[in-house]
Parts: sequence; structure tokens; C-alpha cells
Amino acid sequence: MNFNLPFLPERTEKPRVTGVTMMTDKGLSVRETESFCEGIFPYTDFVKMAFGTSLLIPSLESKLNIYKSAEVTPVFGGTLFELFFHRQIMDEYRKYLDKYGMEYVEISEGTISITREEKLSAIMEFSKNYKVISQTTGTLHDEHFSFDKWTELASEELSAGASMVIVKESEQMPVYGKDGLARYIHENSGKNLNPEQLIWDSSEKKHQIELINLLGNNVNLCNITPEDIISLETKRLGLHSSTLLKLIPPLTGEEE
Repeated sequence: MNFNLPFLPERTEKPRVTGVTMMTDKGLSVRETESFCEGIFPYTDFVKMAFGTSLLIPSLESKLNIYKSAEVTPVFGGTLFELFFHRQIMDEYRKYLDKYGMEYVEISEGTISITREEKLSAIMEFSKNYKVISQTTGTLHDEHFSFDKWTELASEELSAGASMVIVKESEQMPVYGKDGLARYIHENSGKNLNPEQLIWDSSEKKHQIELINLLGNNVNLCNITPEDIISLETKRLGLHSSTLLKLIPPLTGEEE
């Protein structure tokens, strides 16, 4: 912060448990990674190597070391887990994770067919050696998908060993707007889930604004582009027109 403004809302500091920001890296070069970490690392907690990009990135180890040195934790995308699971070569996936010293693993089911028992078993097994971020997909085959059902599935995955659950919108389950899951979680906070264990997929700026205004400036957010990190932090601190009135109190007589 280049100037002290004591009335800004309290912001958690790294290493964060809440107020987490996860950036999505779709193929930054080593030089671009260095530039990113030089100025934006204080506002970024995790970086996800999107889908299966980690298999193609030149100098992957150098990139990962740059992130780790900047206290930004790298995670391989959940699609990579799905690929290895689809081919039933999970031992090979563990070797890949260990080769690059990965602390976290994302377990998702966005593409492949995986039974509930298989997913919970995978979370349980991986949580023995890694910190698991699961993605609870809002999709059920031949079954109505309610918010209560989603919270039930997310709770199961947390109980199985996941440290955080990614909330991702689907055709069956709206996340945003007056009839979305975010408002449902807000209105039932603490009833079924600890909001601090949720990380919201919010690549669109309007969704970031909605979540901050609804759930507070220390809501966990993911799928943020590198160029939006600073912009997101201004929203978290009320330094943006979309959140200023919500987060910055007006001057009171006692302060004058």
C-alpha cells in the first residue's frame, strides 16, 4: 500500500486461510511468470496450471520454483487428474505430482464419468499425502439438483479430506443472481457448510463484485486471470466503484 488509509476494510494477509485468490495460468512463459510475481504476488495465493497445460509448458520446473519463491502455491488443473483417472494410471499421476514437489492436488469430475464412491475414495487417498481441493460439480444425471443436494455433496467431500471445495456453475445449478447458490449460502451461513472452505469460480468481474458485496471482501475466489489480480484486490478493499459504498463506511462525527 503506497499510502495509509486506516478506514479500508481489514484484509487477511499471506499465508491466508480466507480471502484466497487463485490465478489461472494458461501458459505464461518463464519471463512472464517472473514479471507477474515481481509485482502481484502479495495478492495471489494459488496459481492453477489450467486443464492439462502443465504437460506442455517449457521449463515447468523453473516456473514452479518462481511461484514457490514468491509464496504462490501452484496447483495442476483438475482436468489432469481426470485424464489419469480415466486411464486408471493413478500411480503415474502421483509420480508426476511428486516429481515437481506439488503440495496440492485438485480432484474434479467435470468431464469423466466417476461414481460418488470413487471420487470420495480418491479424495480420501490423496489427502493422506497432499492437500486436496475438490471441485463439486453442479450436475447430476437423472436427478434434480437442489442447493441442499450440492451442499450435501460438498460436505461429503470435505469430510473425506478435501481442504477446500471449488464452487462452479452448471446448467443444472445457478450460482449467481438472486436465485443462485451464493445467496443461498449467504442466507444459510454456518447451517451446512463453513463458507471459509468454499472457493468460488468467478472469472467474470460481475460475479467477483456480487460475491464480495454479498459474502464479504475476504471471500475465496478462483479462476482469476493474471491481468485481473490487481483489479480484484481493489474490489476487495473498496477501492473500486462497485464495492466502495458497501465496504467503506461514511465519515462519522466522531472522526471529524
